[in-house]
Amino acid sequence: MMINKRLIQTVSESKKYIAGNVILQWLSLAANIGMMAAISVLLARLFERKADSADLLLTAAAAVVAVIIRFMCTVGASRMGYLSSKAVKKILREKIYKKLLRLGTSYSEKIKTSEVVQMAVEGVDQLETYFGAYLPQFFYAMLAPLTLFAVLSFVNVLCAIVLLLCVPLIPVAIAAVQTWAKKLLSKYWGQYTALGDTFLENLQGLTTLKIYQADDFKNKEMNEEAEKFRRITMKVLTMQLNSITIMDLIAYGGAALGVILAATQYAAGNVSLAGCLLIILLSADFFIPMRLLGSFFHIAMNGMAASEKIFRLLDLPESETKTEMVPADCTIKCENVHFSYEEDREILHGIYMTFPRGSFTSIVGESGCGKSTISAILMGRNKEYGGAVTVGGKELRELSETSLMENFTYVSHQSYLFKGTIRDNLLMGSPAATDEQLWEVLERVNMADFLRSENGLDTLLSEKASNFSGGQCQRLALVRALLHDSPVYIFDEATSNIDVESENDIMRQIRALAKTKTVILISHRLANVTDSDNIYVMDNGNVAESGSHSRLLEQNGCYAKLWNAQQSLETYGKEKEQA
Repeated sequence: MMINKRLIQTVSESKKYIAGNVILQWLSLAANIGMMAAISVLLARLFERKADSADLLLTAAAAVVAVIIRFMCTVGASRMGYLSSKAVKKILREKIYKKLLRLGTSYSEKIKTSEVVQMAVEGVDQLETYFGAYLPQFFYAMLAPLTLFAVLSFVNVLCAIVLLLCVPLIPVAIAAVQTWAKKLLSKYWGQYTALGDTFLENLQGLTTLKIYQADDFKNKEMNEEAEKFRRITMKVLTMQLNSITIMDLIAYGGAALGVILAATQYAAGNVSLAGCLLIILLSADFFIPMRLLGSFFHIAMNGMAASEKIFRLLDLPESETKTEMVPADCTIKCENVHFSYEEDREILHGIYMTFPRGSFTSIVGESGCGKSTISAILMGRNKEYGGAVTVGGKELRELSETSLMENFTYVSHQSYLFKGTIRDNLLMGSPAATDEQLWEVLERVNMADFLRSENGLDTLLSEKASNFSGGQCQRLALVRALLHDSPVYIFDEATSNIDVESENDIMRQIRALAKTKTVILISHRLANVTDSDNIYVMDNGNVAESGSHSRLLEQNGCYAKLWNAQQSLETYGKEKEQA
């Protein structure tokens, strides 16, 4: 009941702590039995007027020893529970993290990030309680009634048998609601995930919502999700309350039955007064462990629901570990490449592109034409493409992801800067770089003077570098990329949404980089691609044209129309300023 062998095997380290917890609880029970036996004998002797001071001292000593043992066992059991919980959190979160690493940069094709976060936090926390409290209590609840039966069978067999037979009524009651509860908790976790998705999306887009005054609409949408979650939570609580009520009736009814049986057996002369009192004092102990197990029922169910989601992630199919390295000749070719995010909506329609080693190639086109999809394919984030993408003649999907990341550097307009120091962020590009090397690259992008006026390389970045401007963030992202020093660089709209000065500084470095590296530049601004060796013009998922800037203008096709439109806008802006 509520035991998942795979889950226990996954966290096998916790077995010894669970066993230790059970043993300590059993020793506590044994001490309690000894204390109750001593008290029963004393009460019987007092009733018979045979007790003396020695009996009182002996019983007091037994009680003191039992209390000390029980205290030490309780502390030890709590310690075992803590160690078990600690092992669970460490092992499961490590497995989730390693699974994501094995899935690689394309993991988001198979599972939502918000769901991963919920599993790694709330889901693992539920299993922490499952291992630390439920499992030890489960095994102890099996052992305790058998121990009490063995003891009381020497006192009165009938009472011992009846009490033992009543104990399974509690797990029977639990099993009766288990099927319903499992479905209910599955819905609970589904709604919890949906609420988390909505909250995360609204939080990330909060600034946009405020700008367009759409926060009220999203607030209502989130309230609806929260209301659904409230309703399913209340159903879960109702189920738990009903099951607890049933278990209480069985537990207290069973204890009362033990008292009645003890009294009737004593009246019939089948048990001594001391034995009768011992049965009365211990009858509740038959049911308390199982009753406590029942109170952990909802924790176990939550743990099972969480484990199903965790195992669903851990069971996601992985590509075979690739050992092929990126060749020295890292010429990239796309041949008849198709790609779809959804089955009935193809994004790329059989494109052909070549990016020779050491070349400067640009990809341009209107928004939604497939430019960024190509960059995601080249970086291994979108692997479910049709056709062939080769690097030095080797299929991209067959290359080791580690080798690909070592040889390809990607810079977008949303390159992430982590909370911490400037030094910490830059050393990600080259962990062995010295401070002198960091300053040298910072000089090249005109960031050195600003940082010297702050706290140098120890200048702190807040979350998402919100204390720096967009242009400064892009310059730092470029510095990190330059430090990476890879053969291939992909710049995906790396200069969008930043100031002109920052754009010029970044483009100057990209052009300098193109003299020694393979550079692929994706840009909406055609003025940045004019000196490219080759330009691919995308139109609705197809390569409409390709060639140099001058040749494409001569063809008077898609590129020329885009160029003339942009030049008219830029000239119009300057004419207005002069006027």
